[in-house]
Amino acid sequence: MSRWFMLLALIVALVVSIPSRCPAPLVYRPGEGWSYEPVGGNKWERTRASDQMEVAETAFAQKDFFVAQKAAKRVVRHWPLSDYAPRAQYLLARCLEERRMDERAFKQYQLLLEKYPKYEGYNEVMERQLMIANRFLAGQWFKLWGYIPIGPSMDRTAKLYEKIVQKAPYHDTIGPEAQMSIGKARENQKSYLKAAEAYTKAADRYSDRPRVAAEALWQAGEANRMQSAEAEYDQGAAVRAIETYNDFISLFPEDSRIPQARENIIEMRTEQARGSFIVAKFYEKYHRYQSAVIYYNEVLIKDPDSPYAPKARERLEVLKKRIAEREAAKEKAEAEKARKALEK
Repeated sequence: MSRWFMLLALIVALVVSIPSRCPAPLVYRPGEGWSYEPVGGNKWERTRASDQMEVAETAFAQKDFFVAQKAAKRVVRHWPLSDYAPRAQYLLARCLEERRMDERAFKQYQLLLEKYPKYEGYNEVMERQLMIANRFLAGQWFKLWGYIPIGPSMDRTAKLYEKIVQKAPYHDTIGPEAQMSIGKARENQKSYLKAAEAYTKAADRYSDRPRVAAEALWQAGEANRMQSAEAEYDQGAAVRAIETYNDFISLFPEDSRIPQARENIIEMRTEQARGSFIVAKFYEKYHRYQSAVIYYNEVLIKDPDSPYAPKARERLEVLKKRIAEREAAKEKAEAEKARKALEK
């Protein structure tokens, strides 16, 4: 009996010595919502949303951004439906921004706009996102996992601006600036076609704002002009540039850049002639004389006064003679073939 009693006493002692992990109570408080409130915790941890928010605010004011970030994150995680959650989400993003973790800060601002669309500081959040994107546009490096610098990326920068536009397409200043900056980012990566598309979209979307629309249309023409210089065998960009400059002249006749637009149109017509000349030379090189003649004629049609016109006329004369000689030789060969067939 004593042995069983001693064994039972030992088991009870072991059970008592093991710390229990009882579920934390589920508590509801007006303005804070439902939450589980564990006992104890770190020095910065609190069991009430209001107290935890006070820790975050105080730490942020003291520039202790690491503690402020943890405290704000705890509010968002444990009391997502409380009145403090939107402000906590904002502080979380601000702490990341202050710690130079801009891409992560941008994402947290984006979450704030999505989760709390009625947040009173909505416009400020958009402005901060725009400032972050502008820093990346200026060449700031992105970071892998938020810590390892991996270099600038205009593609990722353009996508940041796209998210801003989605949230504020018709904002007085933020929407237009973000849309135009998409074009700038694409230009920086020499994606001139995408840049022209971004500028054209800005011109269409903000057509009721003459200053923005004029700048957007002008930049669209410039981007198409740059694209035409990059693509020798595709002169579609030159055509689009001419059309865009013509629209610019028609819609904004008082703009100081009108003379330059007219000069650019002349340049683009010369560029079209150059493109046709290059294609003609390509066909001539491979003895496709009929196709070469078509493109040499295009040189004269697109810009009869271009530097390429005299050479095109010269080559046309040569090729016409070659074609005539080829046709004559072909006819002679066919006649000889027919004669031999009759003799048989």
